[in-house]
Amino acid sequence: MVNAICNEIELRHNYLNEKTLQSIYFGGGTPSLLNNEHLLQIFKTIEKYFIIAKDAEITLEANPDDLTEDKLILLKQTPINRLSIGVQSFFDADLKWMNRAHNANQAKESIAFASKIGFDNITIDLIYGTPGLTNINWQKNIETAISLNVNHISSYALTVEPKTALATFIEKGTYSNTNDEQAAEQFDILTNTLNENGFIHYEISNFGKTNFIAKHNSNYWKGKQYLGIGPSAHSFDNKSRSWNVANNVKYMEAIKNKLPSITVEKLSENNLINEYIMTGLRTIWGCDLNFIELEFGKNEKQRIIKLANKYILTEMLTINNEVLITTAKGKFFADGIASDLFKI
Repeated sequence: MVNAICNEIELRHNYLNEKTLQSIYFGGGTPSLLNNEHLLQIFKTIEKYFIIAKDAEITLEANPDDLTEDKLILLKQTPINRLSIGVQSFFDADLKWMNRAHNANQAKESIAFASKIGFDNITIDLIYGTPGLTNINWQKNIETAISLNVNHISSYALTVEPKTALATFIEKGTYSNTNDEQAAEQFDILTNTLNENGFIHYEISNFGKTNFIAKHNSNYWKGKQYLGIGPSAHSFDNKSRSWNVANNVKYMEAIKNKLPSITVEKLSENNLINEYIMTGLRTIWGCDLNFIELEFGKNEKQRIIKLANKYILTEMLTINNEVLITTAKGKFFADGIASDLFKI
């Protein structure tokens, strides 16, 4: 698989217009299973075809149970300078309910070990809105993360996808259903607590202290180009979205034959407008109305302003210096507001 990944980098390095990389992200699945030899092989291939910026953000996703002190010492010897740790909760009961392999103590230890070894750029994931999670325990989850000096937090409300095991358990009454009202309350607890502790709420689900706002995530929200390597990986070139075949064997076979198995979706003007609205309203950078006029025309700008007016009147949206921005009141409803502004 590592050889296939390196070969795909060689085959597709011309996809990006910019050859200087501001961010690299090892994610999806469990990239922390890679040893240093594998990681350095991938970095060597990247450096052959790209320039890695001196201040590039280089992230590795990992589960707490993978991040032993020995593993972290080895990772510190690679160019990786940021860890994304899938904590989810600091309560064993929650982790058991989520069927996670780690326990609360491992979650705390992995963060403490990483800080001790010299990783100062650590982000963790936390989930709220789960059945049984009280507001008091949710507050404690956030306070635990703050006490561990985490500089970035990504936090998501639990969503129940159709045809999943969780959906089946809820239908059978084995588990309680999610509660939107409680999720909204816990979102408010999250935003208020993190704002009070120096975190910038730069995207609906993402909070970072000054100088720790994620470069990689921000590039997605700002509509920048990116190249995804490996099975299921997605790429974007400002005009189309593409993704690799998901099956590992099919992926490696395609790369071996120097014919990556990629599906391409050419984005229509409506797609591009809607994606810009969706991503922009989720962030503190908002939607630049002058950019919309320049890219899509004056009529499109006026259409969006007209539809946005009802949300401006209810103080869920605001316009500052020709930029449409979601207010604190509107943040929890940003996706719904964006869909009302879509061009169908």
